[in-house]
Amino acid sequence: MASAVADRIGRIEVFQVRPRWLFVRIETAQGAVGWGEATLEGHTEAVAGAFEAVTDRLVGHDPDRIEDAWQMLHRLGFYRGGPVLLSAIAGVDQALWDIKARKLGVPVHQLFGGPVRERIPVYAWIGGDRPDQVVEAARLRREQGFKAVKMNGVDELAWLDSPTKIDALAQRIADVRAVGVDVGVDFHGRVHKPMARTVLRAIEPLGPLFAEEIVLSDNPAVVAQLAGFTSVPLAMGERLYSRWDFRPFFERGAIDIAQPDLAHAGGLSECRRIAAMAETYDVAVAPHCPIGPLALAACLHLAAATPNFVIQEMSLGIHYNGPSEDLTTLIRNPDVFAVSDGGVAIPDGPGLGVEIDEAAVRDMARTPHRWRNPAWRGPDGELREW
Repeated sequence: MASAVADRIGRIEVFQVRPRWLFVRIETAQGAVGWGEATLEGHTEAVAGAFEAVTDRLVGHDPDRIEDAWQMLHRLGFYRGGPVLLSAIAGVDQALWDIKARKLGVPVHQLFGGPVRERIPVYAWIGGDRPDQVVEAARLRREQGFKAVKMNGVDELAWLDSPTKIDALAQRIADVRAVGVDVGVDFHGRVHKPMARTVLRAIEPLGPLFAEEIVLSDNPAVVAQLAGFTSVPLAMGERLYSRWDFRPFFERGAIDIAQPDLAHAGGLSECRRIAAMAETYDVAVAPHCPIGPLALAACLHLAAATPNFVIQEMSLGIHYNGPSEDLTTLIRNPDVFAVSDGGVAIPDGPGLGVEIDEAAVRDMARTPHRWRNPAWRGPDGELREW
């Protein structure tokens, strides 16, 4: 009896869609289709360019050999790592898991051993890049079914700045907590070492869920010093792109919550490894995801099957989105992200569990976005962290 002919990857496409996303579509010779997300905010064109090499490597490859594809893309290009290459790999990896699970008629998380929880806790953003009107936004999120929110802690901050800015930060956190929701505080790496202890001391009595990127991830030793100083859980990871990037933070006991982004850090395959590595150091995992529906769907499958997962970021109504391009704009089954009682259901559809509106994606991609983050400067013209 002749054996079935193995399927092969036949076509790889990328779509630059608003507000700042990059979708990946892979189709096999036998007509199987999978979708992934390779969004790298502000550098979409660079990631799209990387797909020239991805296509050369993968067209003709067996789509079931996901780990082999991952290793080939990561290792055969000689230059490894970094946000651009690992974001491209992430989009491919998600799409290949989507294809494989759809062929088998199961959700992706079933291929990872099945769920270890019944629901997935989530949080949403309030306020914008400059945190304002956060109290009313927190009330709205509570009405939408969220029990936790995240907001930016500060706007432009000098290496050494006025204590009044720290006082205002503490008051905002207190006001949001009074609404009846938990709050994580994202500092976007805007605080530098001279002020970091002052900031952490000010917010510690207010009981935030976590302080995210209190300083930049460029120096693990500084983060480790801060971890030894405060009882506020320190979170970090959106600018770490592999298990090798996370390793020095784990080894130094520098972070309490790892936040790999599944569209930046090599997709489901690599982020599962990062999560397992974090577990060995008793570190929690809360994937970073202020981006699109495919990245969020991948996060939910990771969350479902990961014992040290704690809470998931989602971009519903985030300030980067607009009224005509929100989280559910390009999918046909928006209920997959429905929030109630502080969480969402584990996806139970085949593959990643989101049904992409392909016609809408192709139409939107005809006018690609050119999203860039703003350039912030201080009163004397000096560049500041955004």
